[in-house]
Amino acid sequence: MIDNSLPLVDIHRHLDGNINPATIWDLAQQHNIELPGNNVDEFTPHAQIQDQTSDLLAFLQKLDYGVSVLADLDAVYRVAYENVKDAKQQGLDYTELRFSPYYMAEAFKLNIAEVVNVVADAVATASKEFNVKTNLIGILSRTYGAEICKQELEGILAHKDKITALDLAGDELHYPADMFIEHFKQARDAGFKITVHAGEAAGPESIWNAINLLGATRIGHGVAATQDIKLMDYLRDNKIAIESCPTSNYQTATVQDLTKHPLKTFLDHGVIACLNTDDPAVSNITLEHEYKVAANTLGLTKSELIQVQKNGVKAAFLTEQEKQALMDIKKR
Repeated sequence: MIDNSLPLVDIHRHLDGNINPATIWDLAQQHNIELPGNNVDEFTPHAQIQDQTSDLLAFLQKLDYGVSVLADLDAVYRVAYENVKDAKQQGLDYTELRFSPYYMAEAFKLNIAEVVNVVADAVATASKEFNVKTNLIGILSRTYGAEICKQELEGILAHKDKITALDLAGDELHYPADMFIEHFKQARDAGFKITVHAGEAAGPESIWNAINLLGATRIGHGVAATQDIKLMDYLRDNKIAIESCPTSNYQTATVQDLTKHPLKTFLDHGVIACLNTDDPAVSNITLEHEYKVAANTLGLTKSELIQVQKNGVKAAFLTEQEKQALMDIKKR
C-alpha cells in the first residue's frame, strides 16, 4: 500500500489526540487522578473510539482523558516526546504535530506559553534522537470562544520561532471563521502558514470562509467541499490541499458510509489530497492502516495511492529544498 521509495508523511496529526492510553493511566497514577476502570485495560475503551460516535463533539470528548492528566510540565514534555517516538515507530519520515496549548494547560491551569515552549523542546529533542523531521502547528480551540483564543494565540506567538503554522479546530458549527479574523491576521503577519479545520461539521461555506477570511492554504478534512463544484475548482486551481482523514471522518459520523468518503473524488478532480491519521491514539490507528482503508474500502488504485503519498510531501509546510531533501533521502 505504501511506496517505500517515497517519503511517508502525516501532516494532520494531533499531538494532544495521540496520547497512549498506557501513558494516560501511568500519569494518572503518578498524580492521583481518578480515571474510569480499575486498570489500564479497563480504562482504554474510554479513551479510544470503539466504532462510530454520534458526531464530532462526541468524538472530541474522547481526547479529554489525555489532557486531564497533564498535571505539570514534565507530563507535557513526556507526551510530546512520545509523539515523535510513535511517529518513528509508525515509519514516518516527516510529520506536522498540531496541538492546542490552552486545551493542554486547562485542567491544571498551566502557563500557556510554557506549554508551547515545553512541547517545542520535547519535539525538537525527540526529532533528533529518532531522526524524524517534525514541524509544529499551534491550534486555536474555537470551542472556547474568541477571547480565550486570543490568550492561546499570545502563548503561541511567545515562541513563534518554534511554530510553523496556525490552525483552528473544535466546534466548527457553532464557532464560525468570522469570529477569528483578527487572530489569523495577526498569525499571518507573524509569518505563520495557515491550515483550518473546515467542511467537517459544517458545509462548503465554512471552507470558503477558512480561505477568504482566515487565509487558509490547506484545509483539514474538507469533506463538504464536494457539494460545491466551484469550490472544488478553486481548490484545484489554487493548489489548496485537503488533509484527508478517512477513519476519523467515519468515527465522527462526518461520513456515514466509509465507502463514500470523498478522497477519490478529490483526486479525480485534481485537488491535492493526502492521507493522515488525525488522532491516532484515540482512533487506535496508524497511517499504514489509513493506506489500507484507502485501497480496500475507498477503492484507490496503486497509482492513486502513490499520488496521495506524493501529495503529502507537496502539501507539507516545508520549503522546496526541504521537500527535495526528503525525497533524496528515500532514494539512497
